[in-house]
Amino acid sequence: MVDLPPFALDHWLSAYDFATPPIAYNLASSTGPRWSVADLCALGDAQLAIDDVVLSYAPPEGSRQLREAIAAFHGADPDAVIATTGASEALSILFCLCARPGANIVLPDPGYPAYAAVSQAWGLAARTYRLDREDGFAQRADAILAQVDADTSLVILNTPHNPTGTVMPRPDIEALAAALAERGVPLLVDEVYHPLYFAAPQRSAAGIANVIVTSDLSKSLSLPGLRMGWLIDVDADRRARIVDARSYFTISASPLLERLATQALRHCDAILPRLSVVAQRNMAMLDALVAQSDGRLAWVRPNGGTTAFPWLSDGRDSRPFCQALAAQGVLLAPGDCFGHPAHMRMGFAQQVDGFDVAVGRIAEALEAL
Repeated sequence: MVDLPPFALDHWLSAYDFATPPIAYNLASSTGPRWSVADLCALGDAQLAIDDVVLSYAPPEGSRQLREAIAAFHGADPDAVIATTGASEALSILFCLCARPGANIVLPDPGYPAYAAVSQAWGLAARTYRLDREDGFAQRADAILAQVDADTSLVILNTPHNPTGTVMPRPDIEALAAALAERGVPLLVDEVYHPLYFAAPQRSAAGIANVIVTSDLSKSLSLPGLRMGWLIDVDADRRARIVDARSYFTISASPLLERLATQALRHCDAILPRLSVVAQRNMAMLDALVAQSDGRLAWVRPNGGTTAFPWLSDGRDSRPFCQALAAQGVLLAPGDCFGHPAHMRMGFAQQVDGFDVAVGRIAEALEAL
């Protein structure tokens, strides 16, 4: 049995879920503004009906209506889409299919902590490419390719990136995918924050040769409770293996959740603007926080997504700082959850109200350092 390390980020967040006093300002979250089922059903010209949904199994690849809605969101072919239970199941299925004796997977550092933990669960060694803050956390194709060897079975690129918010331009993704194709290595592009960009908008990587795209409803569509994700893969043989694996993993999604997910995707033009307004308004407050911190706090301003990865300029461990703020009702994710203790992850899109209060408390805590 594989002895998995604790998912440090989840351990940190769960420690404060039922804290006394309760957390009032959750800046550790990587999701957007919250929606209720009633809000979601009310989108569009007519109220969505859900009481006629038959609670049976859904097709393992997802209903046709759901796959068409996902495909429209990414500008992809519906036949290339496979629904999964969140992006987490998508990752686990792919890692399972990539596993072989001695194989490795290439991951970003810093990066989403579950990448390394799930790869270990499937017996895959993790090789990492560094995103340096001195280079603006840029994701460089040459740095990625330098970690690829004869035993690499998959490379992961996350753009917009969690936790830094950096974006790899689509032409660079195309060049990277082509270089990996020459080595027989597929590129997985994690697009859970697509299409939230703060500079030029960018097309999805779906459809680029040698690219598999994964995404879900949790991040840019702000609906983590639906637990709906997907893979987009033009390789028909691999898709058949993915569908077969999903039939063993979870069999299918809930038809009820698929109905709600389809509604969300069909009305993403009502969901995404709300996310963008909240994210950009709150990010402007973080701009001011950094500028007025007298050099105590530094950051690379995100180009996309809902998270930033600022750091304490004197290099100290951020965990005591985050613990002091948690006691004041402001939750940040300390950087040691991502292997970078001086940093902290700040989510700036979930908190619709009170973000200014949270930022004010962070400013006071910085002054006390």
